[in-house]
Amino acid sequence: MGLRTFVRNRLIQSGSMLNERKSARAAKGEKVGRQKTGHVTLSDIARACQLSVSTVSIVLSEAPLSRHVAETTRKRIQATARRLGYHPDAYARSLRRQRTQTIGVLAYDMSDPFCVPVISGIDEGLQPAEYFSWLVNAQMQRKLFDQYLRMILERRAEGVIVIASWVFEEANLLADIEKNNVPILIVGRDLTDRRITSILVDNRAGGAMAVRHLVSLGHRHIAVVRGPDELFDSVPRWEGIRHAAAEAGLRFDSRLVSQLPNLSDSKSGFEGGRQFVGEMLASRKKFTAVVAFDDLTALGVVRGLTEAGLRVPEDCSVVGFDDILPASVATPGITTIQQPLREMGLLATEQMLKALDQGRERGSLEAGLHMLKPQLIARTSSAPPAGMKLKVRNGACATLTK
Repeated sequence: MGLRTFVRNRLIQSGSMLNERKSARAAKGEKVGRQKTGHVTLSDIARACQLSVSTVSIVLSEAPLSRHVAETTRKRIQATARRLGYHPDAYARSLRRQRTQTIGVLAYDMSDPFCVPVISGIDEGLQPAEYFSWLVNAQMQRKLFDQYLRMILERRAEGVIVIASWVFEEANLLADIEKNNVPILIVGRDLTDRRITSILVDNRAGGAMAVRHLVSLGHRHIAVVRGPDELFDSVPRWEGIRHAAAEAGLRFDSRLVSQLPNLSDSKSGFEGGRQFVGEMLASRKKFTAVVAFDDLTALGVVRGLTEAGLRVPEDCSVVGFDDILPASVATPGITTIQQPLREMGLLATEQMLKALDQGRERGSLEAGLHMLKPQLIARTSSAPPAGMKLKVRNGACATLTK
């Protein structure tokens, strides 16, 4: 026997022995041949069952051809997959289908209580459709916002939901999103003029609702903390407040109207409301109630009044906007104008899934504006001015007397 023939025979024998050892280990349930990622693959199951990868794939994907595989073989493959802890490769599946089943959700600041119920609604709506939300937090930074939006596109998210932000309007990636035919939707502001479906509350109606509530309690000297210039909803809320005041024949004293500075973090509104109280008291102008831009500002106003030795609502009533969780659990509970935040998230999901279906069928997407109604939530931070009593007629507040 020649040397070359001898070496070839030994290699064949060694390979046979190695395969026998692998088969024995597989029969005992030992780990075999996993890829470097550590995840169990179809190849791992195929080796453990001594079957082809295609047969294993057909059975585990429940493809039509699986009916041609013997019942005992199907059960053996399924049992092995369970034992080894196999889960389908979503990335490989998305490449085959050219669908990622992923929606990018870009929040302007996760520390803002406004965002939490909106995100909860989005996730609740995506779950039945078997879509996964990829949540990123821009932390109120323009650079992060652009960076995350770019990453969402690079990772082939099928759609993008943005929770309102002043950052968004300055993003330079809108054109890229449109070119890639990726549906985008924004919660909290109106960008329909840029062909973006928008979901928001009627801020003008909400601002008017806050003033009418205080007027119905008998307040005539009302102070206002307006929102920052950079926030979309500041202007319509202020318009609603002025409209309701004009209806009631009220004129605002300029010394009792302040405006929050541009936001630097989620606590800016709270500190702004607290500081405003000091300015109002220093003006020595009479006020019996405050309409705050949002609930965090209202909580800051309550803190400032309390630190000055005043009581809420006995000495001053306070009304907020949003109805975030802290407003309902604070002492006193904050009377507020409720935005249906969870419902806005659910509606965002509904509209996104509809846009995806339309895009596949028609190749085009239609932008729309969805304006939800606000609701007054009366709590213990608002009451008639000191010395005033309500007359109740047929269950409703009619007039006030001293």
